[in-house]
Amino acid sequence: MANLVIQGPSRLNGALSVHGAKNSTLPLMAATLLCDGECVLHNCPQLSDVDASTRILRHLGCKVIREGSTVTVDARNAQYWDIPDALMREMRSSIVFLGAIINRMHKATLSFPGGCELGPRPIDLHLQALRKMGVLIEEDHGCLSCSVPEHLKGASIGLSFPSVGATENILLAAVCAEGITVVSNAAREPEICDLADFLNACGAKIHGVGDSTIIIEGVRRLSGCEHRVIPDRIAAATYLSAAAVTGGDIELKDVVPAHLLPVLPVFEESGCEVSVDQNRIRLKAPDRLSRVKSIRTMPYPGFPTDAQAPIMTMTCLAKGTSIFVENIFESRYKHVGELLRLGANIKVEGRVAIVEGVERLSGAPVEAADLRGGAALVVAGLAAGGITRVGSIHHIDRGYENIEDSFKTLGAEIKRI
Repeated sequence: MANLVIQGPSRLNGALSVHGAKNSTLPLMAATLLCDGECVLHNCPQLSDVDASTRILRHLGCKVIREGSTVTVDARNAQYWDIPDALMREMRSSIVFLGAIINRMHKATLSFPGGCELGPRPIDLHLQALRKMGVLIEEDHGCLSCSVPEHLKGASIGLSFPSVGATENILLAAVCAEGITVVSNAAREPEICDLADFLNACGAKIHGVGDSTIIIEGVRRLSGCEHRVIPDRIAAATYLSAAAVTGGDIELKDVVPAHLLPVLPVFEESGCEVSVDQNRIRLKAPDRLSRVKSIRTMPYPGFPTDAQAPIMTMTCLAKGTSIFVENIFESRYKHVGELLRLGANIKVEGRVAIVEGVERLSGAPVEAADLRGGAALVVAGLAAGGITRVGSIHHIDRGYENIEDSFKTLGAEIKRI
C-alpha cells in the first residue's frame, strides 16, 4: 500500500494549473450513455474514480478510449443494464449512472454505492423522483431492480434538499422523457451547470440551471459532442489552503474564480492577499494566519462541505479560535483525530468543531479515512515540522491527480513510496 512521505515545513511558491473537476467528470461520463454518437470529453483528470467510471461504461457495452486528458466514449453498442456490486462499491458517485441507464435501457439493476464513509447519504430523493417519472423500483437487501413499463414521463418534482446527485439523476432521466419535467429546489452547483451544458450541446432542452428551478423538455434523441470539463474548484481550494498554512505565494491557473466565491472570503479573513484575474487566482499568505470566525457548510452557493477539511487544517496554525459547523454530512470530521496526532488543538461536539490555533505542528504517521480528509492531512504535513507519513492514500487518488507532483511543482518535499 502506497504512502505519501512529506518533509516539512515547506513554504509553497510558484504557479500550478488546476485539473478538471472530478465531480463534473463522473456525471458527464454517465451522460455519454445517452448519446447516439461519439462523445469527446477534454480536461478529464487522471483519478481512480474516473477509472471506475470507465470500467462501468465498458461493462455496459460502451467503447471508451483515453488519450491523456481526453476521454472518448461511443455508447452506440451499449446493451447491458446492470452494474456489478464490485464496481458500485468503488465510489459513492456510481449512483449517478442510475438515471442514464434507465433512460437508455428502460431498466436497471444495481446495488447501493460505496466509496468514502461520510455517514448516511440516502438515495431516497433519487428514487422518489424516478418513481414520479414512471419508474418501478424494487429494493431487496441493498439491490435495486428498476423498470419502466411504458416510457419515462415528465413530472413535477420538488426536492426536500438540493441534492446534487438527485438533481443529476433527474436531468439524466428527464432529457429523453415524454413531456416536461420541472425540478424545484434543485442543486445549483457549477458541476450541475456543466452537465446541463453538455446535455444541451447534445440536443437536450434544459432551462434554468444555476437557479433553484430547472425545466427539462424531453427530446427524442441526443447526439454526441465535444466538451471541456470545468476546473476542479475543490482541488483549487485545497492548493490555496496549503499555500495559506505554509506562508506561501502561489498562482493557480486554469480556474473559474466565480466557482470559488464561497471560499475566497475565508482566505481574506485569515489575512491572505487574494487577487483574481479572468482564469487565475493568486494568494499571498502572511507570516501567520488570523483565525476565521465561523464557517458553516451549505449547499452551493454556500461554503462547500468538500473544502471544510483542508480549510480546517489551515486554521490549525492560525492565531485565535475558528469554529466549523458541518451541515451536510454527519461523519465529516474523521480527519480531526489525525490532525491531533500532528499537534492540532480541536474539539468536536456533534456537528461543531472548535479549532484553537497552535504555533506549530509536528510530523507523525497518519491515515487518510476519506478523500478530502486525506487531502487535509497532506496539507498539514506540508506545514508540520519533520516527517509526516500519510497512509491509505487510495482515498486521495480518487479526487486529486498526482497530488504529490502538484505540490512538488510548488516546492514541497513530498514523495510517494
